[in-house]
Amino acid sequence: METNQIIQLKRTQNLLKFVFVVVPIVAGADKFTNLLTNWSQYLSPALADLLPFSSSTFMMVIGVIEIVAGLIVLRKPYLGGNIVAAWLALIALTLLLSGTYLDVAVRDLVMAIGAFSMAQLSKSVKDK
Repeated sequence: METNQIIQLKRTQNLLKFVFVVVPIVAGADKFTNLLTNWSQYLSPALADLLPFSSSTFMMVIGVIEIVAGLIVLRKPYLGGNIVAAWLALIALTLLLSGTYLDVAVRDLVMAIGAFSMAQLSKSVKDK
């Protein structure tokens, strides 16, 4: 592959990596502050009823998971990108099954594709 093409692939991968480091960390941190939104509203009432603790506590646990996922993307983009892609796909599936927030479900599926693409690019440009 031409050097210019490799440089463009690396730039694209780096941009996507930046996004999938920052967004999970910011979203995860916001689970503690609810500045962007009230995250508990996205939790299915059926699931909330099964929890041995409050919805807000559950969302804080989710926040920690998201922060860790963002940090994994930073250190190991291929692994982290696949983790974030799976996480976003599961969130979207949960929302689709509940029949609520379908717009968020679609957005999360698109973001999952972006995270998966970043992971694939990370694997490809690492070898160049």
